Amino acid sequence: MNKLTIALASAASLAIAACAEPVEETPTTDDTAAADQMANDTAETGTIVEVAQGDEQFSTLVSAVTAAELGDTLSGDGPYTVFAPTNDAFGKIPEATLTELTTNDTETLGNILTYHVVEGNVDAATLTQAISDAGEDGYTINTVNGGTLTANVVDGNVVLTDAAGGTSTVTATDVAASNGVIHVIDTVLMPQ
Repeated sequence: MNKLTIALASAASLAIAACAEPVEETPTTDDTAAADQMANDTAETGTIVEVAQGDEQFSTLVSAVTAAELGDTLSGDGPYTVFAPTNDAFGKIPEATLTELTTNDTETLGNILTYHVVEGNVDAATLTQAISDAGEDGYTINTVNGGTLTANVVDGNVVLTDAAGGTSTVTATDVAASNGVIHVIDTVLMPQ
């Protein structure tokens, strides 16, 4: 008899619970992160300059863009693809040279910075496909300063070779901006 009473009580409890109002689910951390990402993806992003200003790893780049008076250009309609050197990349340049460029030789600085800019919105998939299509010699990229870069894939990473023969590895891709895209690089590229 006790087993029958327990079974009936359990069934009644289940029936009552089934008729009750649904309990609101508390979102999990993954759900919240996904919702935040979707909101970020659909929200209006800033220009290339604004995105760089919002990321501390580009503070030296932002200072250099300001010194070379390129802020308005890189905030324009575009679209542009920017291979953006990090603070660590600028740290590879002797401090005296960087100071000279940002204070006295802003024309050369502007030439160096525009060597990192390509017209059009070239995302990572497009770039890697172009490298693949180009073959062993690599894909030639025309920059807005009139120079060229050569892009290859080395050990699974996109590596850019500048006019001086120096190389820089792309460390992050497809940072979205309202007027283009940013690819993060680990070394400042030098035009001839």
